[in-house]
Amino acid sequence: MSFTIYPAIDIKEGKCVRLLQGDFEKETVYGDSPFKMAKFFYQNGAKWVHIGDLDGARKGKPINVNNIIKCAKNLKINIQVGGGIRSEADIVHYLENGINRVILGSVIVSNPDFAVEMIRKYGEPIAISVDVKDEYVATNGWLNKSKLKAIEVGKAFADAGAETFIYTYIATNGTLAGPSFDTLEEFASEIRKNIIAAGGISTLDDLRGLKSLAKKGVSGAIVGKALYEERFTLEEALRVVKS
Repeated sequence: MSFTIYPAIDIKEGKCVRLLQGDFEKETVYGDSPFKMAKFFYQNGAKWVHIGDLDGARKGKPINVNNIIKCAKNLKINIQVGGGIRSEADIVHYLENGINRVILGSVIVSNPDFAVEMIRKYGEPIAISVDVKDEYVATNGWLNKSKLKAIEVGKAFADAGAETFIYTYIATNGTLAGPSFDTLEEFASEIRKNIIAAGGISTLDDLRGLKSLAKKGVSGAIVGKALYEERFTLEEALRVVKS
């Protein structure tokens, strides 16, 4: 199974930022142009980019749509987008404007029937984001912790036909402290679908460790702060996962 690196671009108020453990009060700004950042990743070999609409996640509706679609229209790169997507109109607008994969997050808890309907209607372009806080799924930009266990939610959506899951362990996200390998492996072993890992990646060895879980279904990694803080380059990351 090939292993994909997804450089992350999180957009807040039109700027590229990273949050510490999802805390909107603990942000670091890394650039004022999401398009330039996406172009940089594209020029350095990325096949995909992960874009998070942080304003959208907090407000419950897509906010940075124009910035995101500009990337899709002008760059020959695959894009997956999450943040505030709550309606079919949101999904259709993104897909019709060149977005390759739309991520459903909070709505899998607030309106699971809708999420299942979208999976069955649109198939592969719909991904499920399981954002984990103390074993439970967090929603609304990770501000709220639900009473639903991550593995139970994952199983339910896998049974409904979802093929791609993004697993984010919030406690490590933005910390450069290393992924939560144990919880990720447990989730992947139970779900048996394509799992994209996020949170805590800080070294090339972290990527090697994630790639070693490919047989369990871990097919990619979202890498943010490590790239922005130059812990390693995108080219180095791509080389490691190809070897």
